[in-house]
Amino acid sequence: MAIRSKAKVISHPVMARRARAKEKGDNVRHLHREPGGVDFLRKWFEEKGVRKVKLGAVDIDGVWRGKYISLDKFFSAAKSGLGFCDVVFGWDLGDELLDNTKVTGWHTGYPDAQARVDVSSGRIIPWEPDTAAFLLDFVNPDGTPFGPSPRQLLQKVAKRARDLGFLPKFGAEYEFFIFKETPHSLREKGFHDLTPLTPGMFGYSWLRTSLNSSLVHALIDGCNAFGVDIEGFHTETGPGVFEAAIRYDELEKAADKAVLFKTVVKEICARHGLTACFMAKVNAKLPGCSGHVHQSLWDLKGDENLFHDSSAKDGMSQTMRHYIGGLVELMPELTALYWPTVNSYKRSVENTWAPTTATWGRENRTTAIRVIGDSPKSTRLEYRQLAADMNAYIGMATSLAAGLWGIQNEVEPPALCSGNGYEVNAQPLPRNLKDAVALLERSDRARELLGEDFVDHYVRTRQWEVRQYERAVTNWELERYMELI
Repeated sequence: MAIRSKAKVISHPVMARRARAKEKGDNVRHLHREPGGVDFLRKWFEEKGVRKVKLGAVDIDGVWRGKYISLDKFFSAAKSGLGFCDVVFGWDLGDELLDNTKVTGWHTGYPDAQARVDVSSGRIIPWEPDTAAFLLDFVNPDGTPFGPSPRQLLQKVAKRARDLGFLPKFGAEYEFFIFKETPHSLREKGFHDLTPLTPGMFGYSWLRTSLNSSLVHALIDGCNAFGVDIEGFHTETGPGVFEAAIRYDELEKAADKAVLFKTVVKEICARHGLTACFMAKVNAKLPGCSGHVHQSLWDLKGDENLFHDSSAKDGMSQTMRHYIGGLVELMPELTALYWPTVNSYKRSVENTWAPTTATWGRENRTTAIRVIGDSPKSTRLEYRQLAADMNAYIGMATSLAAGLWGIQNEVEPPALCSGNGYEVNAQPLPRNLKDAVALLERSDRARELLGEDFVDHYVRTRQWEVRQYERAVTNWELERYMELI
């Protein structure tokens, strides 16, 4: 099918996409999966001066795991796949081996998993201009998606949405701290008494961004050049806290952008001698860091927003109401997927902009779901339960699956919250990871929506996380008990 650019008609879809990227002035090349794709990649590599390739995927915790490979190795992998040690699904954030997993472990010998290069994800790393980056998809020996892989989970739920006639459009926004610290200084200080990039509480500060303009522009320009389009960037309330809104896109691209955003920020900050932190709650006296996700469903052509109904008094379609109904109904039992760390639950405190109950409202930032807009283009919801520590693949896939479940079962949402969401009588959200994991483990609906393999593996990893926390001795305990008990 011919695709028309501003200058001319280009019949080949790869060349058409390349032309559109060139018109935009960026250096991102998303190349389609097709027999001739590798030949186009060779030509593109020559044009861009690519000398090496970086391959990567995120693990259950949302951490990037990857490696550099030679061009010869890459082109072989692009055609037939490659092996990637499945220990990436068998260890935790600190590379400690999990003792309770079924998919990998000492009992399996930690073999290589089969990984495929998503050649459509190719992009040049702006701060490593001779290096191209590609994302990996993990598959089973028979070629089916590998159950515990977060990106494959998202792809599965996205396909379900399209099979139902919906095109999901999503967009993420992140709040994060920036500290004048390095990996070495963090450890030397014991992660205490850290120096933030800027002092004081100064949200939406024109001054603070100007004073740090070299870093701010490096972050914005770096993200844009890497294909992570930034719509807005500003300071948030808190010392050294910033917020970035990533431009919405079709679900799969939006999720890739969201997970890539974190590593872009971390890598660029590191090059400035700084550390970016995406914990949900860094300081008990300060607000937490959100990872809100905007969501809407469109027709398959992307022309009509199916969340909008001009004949409805509030502009919300029945599809949107049922989608919200599904999110609210399943919110408690799916919370462990939205809040994946022990620290996640420290953010859920009354009157701190983070939800404590399963609620929704229109333009209401005290609720877990905020309905935004009243036009065919702008009507959407902002899922506010998610925080900066989310694995975007899992958070987006889970919330979409819950919304689709609501549509299919015609679930009506509870009454809209028009006041303070912290004061209404609503389903409480779990207060800690242990309770949330217990709810998830018992949830037949979670297994139905996300798959037995994924939920089983995820539950096991979170149970491990809980055990590590329960046997840890914290500074709070030392300060409270050491002298007086």
